[in-house]
This record gives sequence, structure tokens and C-alpha cells, in this order.
Amino acid sequence: MQQKQITNQTQVTELSLPASGRILALDPGTKRIGFAVCDELRVTTRPLTVFTVSSWKKLLSRTLELIAEYDAVALVIGLPLDSDGNDQKMTQIAREMARKFTLSLQIPVFFQDERVTSYEAKGRLWQRGTDLHQTKSKVDSEAAAIILEDFLSARI
Repeated sequence: MQQKQITNQTQVTELSLPASGRILALDPGTKRIGFAVCDELRVTTRPLTVFTVSSWKKLLSRTLELIAEYDAVALVIGLPLDSDGNDQKMTQIAREMARKFTLSLQIPVFFQDERVTSYEAKGRLWQRGTDLHQTKSKVDSEAAAIILEDFLSARI
């Protein structure tokens, strides 16, 4: 589990985290984006779907659907830093995604360090006996659940 939480260094949002309610998280990628959600009490998280990236408009639409379906009060985006904590190419993509979400959503947007979450997600799936083909299709949403767990853990 990652312990380092990334604050809104680029002022993604000025809103604070609501005291209760579900939170939606996403693991950003260039081909696939995994989604996860927590329960209303923020005790458990669960992976949702994996979205295949085709356009910003479709990603926004899918995100809005999930926010409405789960009545989410905040969005957490995994921030893919390199092993030294520095930005990389995907970090800038995640930051731009967060900026667009901030402009398009009525809920606050936060970052969470997502270093090694994909490796941890693969390990969890393998421990559950998930085969290689299923692991590839589920790893992004499992990583989103880990990102959300880490975000929630930092607030206890």
C-alpha cells in the first residue's frame, strides 16, 4: 500500500473533501482507465469497470454516469510518478485529465500517488487465482481500488 498522498499541487480544485459519501477513483492510462468506488462509510473499496480510451468526451460521459450511479461526492485520480517521485510523461497526462475534470464536474478532484499500484494489483489478482488473460482485463480497475484505499488511508 502506498503511503505517500499527493496534495493538489496544481490546485486541481479548491473544494475540500465532503465528510461522507462515496468516492470514485480512476487509474489513468493511455489505452485503458480503471475505475473503483468506496462505500458510503469509506470502509471498503471495489473495482468497477475498465474504460477503453477513445476520446475525452466519451471518458467524461462514462465518468459522469458512474458519479451519478454511485452518487459520488469526489473523484480521485492516480498520479503516476516515477520511482524518485518526479513527473514523467504519464504524470502530465494525468494532470491534464484532472484539469479537464475540474472544469467539467461539480465535485472536487484529488490526486493520489499511484506508484507500483499496477504491480500490487496484479499480485492481488494472482493471489485470487485470476488467470493471465483475466488479469490483463482487470488490473486497471484493481489498481484504481488500491489508489482509493491509499487515499482513504491517508485521511484516517
